[in-house]
Amino acid sequence: MGVTFLVAALAGGLVAGGAWAGPVERSERPILRGGAAETVSRSSYAPIAPGQSLRPTARVRAAVLAPGSAPEAADQPSGSDAGLLAWIETFTPRARAQGIGAETLRRAFADVRYDADVIRRDRNQSEFTKTLWDYLASAVSDSRIDNGRAALREHDTLLREIEARYGVPKEIVTAIWGLESAYGTFRGSNPVIGSMATLAYDGRRAAFFEEQLIAALQILQEGHTTPENMTGSWAGAMGHTQFMPTSFRQLAVDWTGDGRRDIWGDDPADALASTAHYLAENGWVTGQPWGVEVRLPAGFDYGQASRDIKRLPSDWARDGVVGTDGQPVRDHGQASVLVPAGHRGVAFLVFDNFRVIERYNAADAYVIGVGHLADRLAGGTPFRAGWPEGDRALTRDERMELQRRLSAVGFDTRGVDGRIGPITLSAVRAFQRSRGMVPDGYADPALLERLRDL
Repeated sequence: MGVTFLVAALAGGLVAGGAWAGPVERSERPILRGGAAETVSRSSYAPIAPGQSLRPTARVRAAVLAPGSAPEAADQPSGSDAGLLAWIETFTPRARAQGIGAETLRRAFADVRYDADVIRRDRNQSEFTKTLWDYLASAVSDSRIDNGRAALREHDTLLREIEARYGVPKEIVTAIWGLESAYGTFRGSNPVIGSMATLAYDGRRAAFFEEQLIAALQILQEGHTTPENMTGSWAGAMGHTQFMPTSFRQLAVDWTGDGRRDIWGDDPADALASTAHYLAENGWVTGQPWGVEVRLPAGFDYGQASRDIKRLPSDWARDGVVGTDGQPVRDHGQASVLVPAGHRGVAFLVFDNFRVIERYNAADAYVIGVGHLADRLAGGTPFRAGWPEGDRALTRDERMELQRRLSAVGFDTRGVDGRIGPITLSAVRAFQRSRGMVPDGYADPALLERLRDL
């Protein structure tokens, strides 16, 4: 990453991820929100512009995706309205076999057209990157904080009742709302049925998008909304907090008691309650923070900075890992040290609730963005430590070169895929250790230059 974070998705959202059917071991759609510009407004909540580059990967420490370039000519959409209608004919018996009625199908597909733009977005895998600190500058901008505090005031009673029911802090729910749809001001305008049908017909991820399409049709058949109102991102994430259709069916709730789970309308109650329910069902620990900024001692063993190593904060404190005030962090539970930008950046102790937010969107940068925005909404301060702001992110080609060069000098990355995952991270640390560098796993242009000089 110049250390940054790889953001990716099986299916996209407005700027990123949103909720997936769960509980799950990890989010299937780890893509970021909050990386685009906001319009500052104290009288209304500021929208976020949609992102463009979305693709599937596991959660890795690599890079935040920013809008990519145009796809290669060979990847240009080749479908048509006629082709989509023919596909719908073959799909209809499968839908009927899963209980979708003829009238639901008729209404849902009445105005469906092939959407070439959706296919272009799905196939656009060209990757440009931004650093974590650039992402956070937007995700936790002054305007997003101001708008979030305004949202908390406006919906205070609702959010307190949701917190009392599910045990998830109102600031966490509001932060997700802020990153997913700018507090409801940009919920997506793509017709979900048309997008899902186009993507399923395209065939690149047919099974995934057909499953989402079936779930969307079931939502319509159950009467939660209409085809005209079922809008969302180009890849099907819907409503105030961007639920995918399968996620909606499993974990959305009818908070208002009107018989519908309405996450699309102007009233955000069902959507906010659904988000809290999602986190609660995925194991939210009431009273535990997502993470806490910490100070690491001189000579800290960065091999201990691993999500696989968990200790009580009081145990970490005995080794010199303390809060920014110099005092031990409270024993909220087992915690791991996370150093997303190496030894020159902010360090954290992260708890189980970090993992829970990760199940909503599996990118570390998203989780830090949600957690820090929530802390700021609750009156917290900016991070005390700085970031290596002079660094830039490695491009995918550079990350692949890094892996090749590491393997060539005896630090095997077990393949070249451009992802700075745990194996490559271990190889980076081993190389740094062999050269007397701080073995923090930070992969930046300076490290690549050092390998090039060998």
